[in-house]
Order: sequence, then structure tokens, then C-alpha cells
Amino acid sequence: MPFNQSQYNSYRRPSFFGGFSFFPPVIKALLISNIGVFLVILFLGNFRVGDYSIYILIHEWFALLPLGQGFEIWQLFTYMFMHAGLSHLFFNMLALWMFGMELENTWGSRKFLTYYLICGLGAGLSNLLVAPLFTSVGPTVGASGAIYGVLLAFGLMFPDRLIFIYFFVPLKAKYFVILYMVIEFVSVSSNDGIAHFAHLGGAIVGFIYLLSDGFHFSRLQSSSRTKNVFSSWTAPRRSRYEYEDVSEAQVYDIKGHQRKEEMQVTQQRIDEILDKISKAGYQSLTDDEKKMLFDASKKLN
Repeated sequence: MPFNQSQYNSYRRPSFFGGFSFFPPVIKALLISNIGVFLVILFLGNFRVGDYSIYILIHEWFALLPLGQGFEIWQLFTYMFMHAGLSHLFFNMLALWMFGMELENTWGSRKFLTYYLICGLGAGLSNLLVAPLFTSVGPTVGASGAIYGVLLAFGLMFPDRLIFIYFFVPLKAKYFVILYMVIEFVSVSSNDGIAHFAHLGGAIVGFIYLLSDGFHFSRLQSSSRTKNVFSSWTAPRRSRYEYEDVSEAQVYDIKGHQRKEEMQVTQQRIDEILDKISKAGYQSLTDDEKKMLFDASKKLN
């Protein structure tokens, strides 16, 4: 469903689910499931069924195989939860947590999960349909395609947020995303065993999805960028100031006028807090500012 605004809901802000969470529900579930699948495969890989290794059987059934070489439709989903090794798993999960945490806290769990899975599906389809036109393709595993979509969304949502490469070199998120996309584009024709088309596919599908849901780059150029981006991505809900008929609106005009004025006064302060989060992160807020944001999110829910 597209995310849009009306004249009544300019005060809507994202809920922080009772406060900013470092392990929001979907991120936590994805971390646990990916690590769990890796450990299960690692354990079962020590066993055999007749002449067949269980490790090989699992990959033949659940890794993303090329068309005509054992491909099954469910592999477009299952391949995202399998990894080739510990380092592959570690860096994917670290990136998912780093860039996905704030997105889920901002968008909400349902939207984040939908976006993540769509990016993963797009990455898989790119690897199946596009990659064979340019390079050889083998069995594919890993959440990297979906995570590249998450990375792209983070760069668009928080373009000026600093990312420290190797913990020392600061780079704005928008340039970090561009750098990674250029590296993937340059590497697509290489035979290094990395599914570069899947990475790009996940990012491109994510980009298309964002545009289809009403994301506009013009909002990023505004001096009130954070406010506009948050507003455009908040899931639409019926405003407390929307009414079905005239009589209901008249009741509000008589009894609720003072309440509306109080909310409008509060909105300016909430906008300042959201701007501060965009520039320096949630950790930079004072206890009073965190409480004010939390109280505002409860009123909106």
C-alpha cells in the first residue's frame, strides 16, 4: 500500500515500539534463523544417507540452482537462509543488523520484512534470469541480495549518516552505497564465485519498490529532510482528526480545539528530535528527548 500524507496527518511519526530497539523483532528473527540454519547444516553435514552426504542433499534441495539444473520454486526463498561459511554468515548478519535495525525501527516490522523478502526474491530472479546471459552461474546461497536492498534503503533514508569503514574512515551513507554499487557493477563479468548480479538485483528491486511506495528524492533535498522522509514512510493510519461526516467534525471543533493546538506545539519539538536522530543517531538524545519521543509515539498509536 502506498505511503502518503493528507492534510490531517502531518503530525504522524513512526512508532519506536516503546523505544528504539537494538534488536527489533524481524532483525532478531532473521539473525536467529540464519545462524540456526547454518548450525543445523554444519551438524547434519557429518552424516550420510547411504552413499549420499546430507550436506550435499540439503544444498541440492534448498540452495538456488540454475534453471534446468535442479531448480525448484521454493529455492527462491530458502537460499536466503543458507551460507557458504562462517565469514559469509558473519558479515551478512553484521550488515543486516547495522543497516536494518534503524530501518525496522523507522518503518515498522511488517514493512521491513516485506521489503527484505522482496529484495531477496528480486536478487534470486536476477541470478536465475539475467546472470546466465553474461557469466556462468552455479548454486547460490546467502542473504547478500536482500541485504544490498537494505543497504540501498539505508542510504536513501539517511544519506548524510556517517559510516566508518574499517572503523576509522568516515564516509556518508549515500557515498558508501554508491561505492558498493559501483564495485558490484564493475565485478559482474568476473568469475570469482560471487553472485554480483544477485547483489545488484536485490538493490534494483528494492529501489523500484521504494519508488512504487511513494519515495521521492526531492524530499531528501529539503532543509527539513528528516521530517519529510519519516512522514512519507510512515504506514497510513486513520488520523484522530479525520471524520466520517460533518456532525462528527463539529463535535471536534467544540470539544477538541485546545487539544489540537497542544499537539501542533509539540510537533515542532518532535521534528527537532527527529532531525537530531538523523544527524547523530538515537544514542545522542538526552533522557528527556527520548521520553518525549516515546510519549509522542504512544499518542499516535
